[in-house]
Amino acid sequence: MHPLPLRPSPAPLFRTADAERAGRYPHNDASLHRVRPGVYTVRQQWDALAEWDRYLVRVHAYALVRPDAVFSHESAAALLGLPLFGHPHRVHIFDGRRSRSLVHGDVVAHTSADSRRPTTSHGLRITSAVDTVTDLARALPPAFGLAVADAAIRRLDVFPQHVRDTAAAQRSLRGRRRVEWICEQATGEAESVAESVSRAVAHWYGFPAPLLQAEHRVAGRVYRSDFCWPEFRVLGEVDGWVKYSPDDPTEAAAAVRDEKRREDALRRAGWRIARWDYAGALRGDGVYEALHSAGLPATGVADTANLLHIGRNPRSR
Repeated sequence: MHPLPLRPSPAPLFRTADAERAGRYPHNDASLHRVRPGVYTVRQQWDALAEWDRYLVRVHAYALVRPDAVFSHESAAALLGLPLFGHPHRVHIFDGRRSRSLVHGDVVAHTSADSRRPTTSHGLRITSAVDTVTDLARALPPAFGLAVADAAIRRLDVFPQHVRDTAAAQRSLRGRRRVEWICEQATGEAESVAESVSRAVAHWYGFPAPLLQAEHRVAGRVYRSDFCWPEFRVLGEVDGWVKYSPDDPTEAAAAVRDEKRREDALRRAGWRIARWDYAGALRGDGVYEALHSAGLPATGVADTANLLHIGRNPRSR
């Protein structure tokens, strides 16, 4: 089996000792940012990173000082390219030698009574992809756990039955119902975190399950929708953060024009289109208002408990 591809650090890292041998003293250098004790990066590059990429830099920085560490949970997910939500508070490692989990500074060392086999890839050690997905399905808010599971199917061939089998073999019952719900809902057809979270929100509002990535042939052209309810002639579209790039106004304007032509064609064909953005999905009301306004009926009872906590993630900043 080929080693899993792992994401490199998005910014260069060096240890204090290496810098001092080259005549640089990081603690006196304003152009450098301390990632953790004894490890620095270039401040300008750090400042330009998204929060989840800063977290990946922290994981690689810890690997520099602890090359024997086995990364787990969000830290393994960051290395595997699975979704993160904000900037996780802690670096997560697995240490099966311990009798109990331990938090030390910004690092939490997890343990388990179950045997776990770490995977070594490109010089780093991580929990297996299926262990990582299972751990996060237990620990994350369910909409975010679903986004991780969807991405793992799409990118790593980790399927719901793999997660079910892993959870069933573990002694801990913590989060077992959440894991089962995620396994029931997970699909590789979801193409983004925004789609995964939106699907969870629509489910909790009691809307019927949609078809994902359905194709629609209109006037000789084929269009694809994020969500489709053919019996109600409703399509759902969720806008991501980078769909209309602010870095290229010409490209962004062309994308907006193309999207308008597409929606006009679909409306002429009799479809009602509901549109919302990721922020509206995290609040919940954006999904509900868009689908309700488009005429999609709720066929189930709203899950108010899950709707109250969609975007709250105590594990991240």
